[in-house]
Amino acid sequence: MNEVFAAFTKSLRDLTRTEVLWQLLWPALAALVLWLVLGVALWADGVALMARIVPELPWSGWEWVSRWAAVFLLLAALAALVYLTAILLVAVFALPRLVDLVAARDYPDLGRHGENVFWGSLANTLAVGAIFVVGSLGTLPLLLIPGVLLVLPLFWSSWLNQRTFRFDALAEHATRSEMRRLVAENRRRFYIAGLGTAALSYVPLVNLLVPAFTALVFVHLGLAALRRQRQEGGIEL
Repeated sequence: MNEVFAAFTKSLRDLTRTEVLWQLLWPALAALVLWLVLGVALWADGVALMARIVPELPWSGWEWVSRWAAVFLLLAALAALVYLTAILLVAVFALPRLVDLVAARDYPDLGRHGENVFWGSLANTLAVGAIFVVGSLGTLPLLLIPGVLLVLPLFWSSWLNQRTFRFDALAEHATRSEMRRLVAENRRRFYIAGLGTAALSYVPLVNLLVPAFTALVFVHLGLAALRRQRQEGGIEL
């Protein structure tokens, strides 16, 4: 827990740096504008699609419940797509810059031994994102069950966070063998960090910045773990 807390603390400190703050802002704004435009353009078709998912109520006069349920599910789907798009933009474009900024200040001693960083990051993000979208859309009807709305999105977001950013945070610095060992030995820390950052997505307005802030947390957590692993193994940093 101390390592996770330190990663969050350092990430909050880094928000005072203009260049870091910008990397948090632009992916969220770009994803929001993109899906806002598409949502307005495709709203009627989207509601009709969600209406097919919502089970019909057998009671006459309660059709309005199904209509509002369809609207709710569409908004939930759009929110998931905004979040996923922001993560894609962060992982592929913003995170390499965040790694440079954080490594130069806090981990200048760490050598970079990553391989195929860009394509590896893109493939990892797309694969994880596809699982996230299919899983989220497949479980949308469960959100109509009272209480599930608080748990299911948190589960999916925490899984998405740690699967995406544990790779991207280490891709430039760690070799494949180092990364495999780091994931195996720090799996619990990564899940806790993923859960903690996912919980921030419940905070209005702050949730737009969560993908990039999550990346920042995992950069600190991952690079600190890599430094510790190399020091313990007597490997030159």
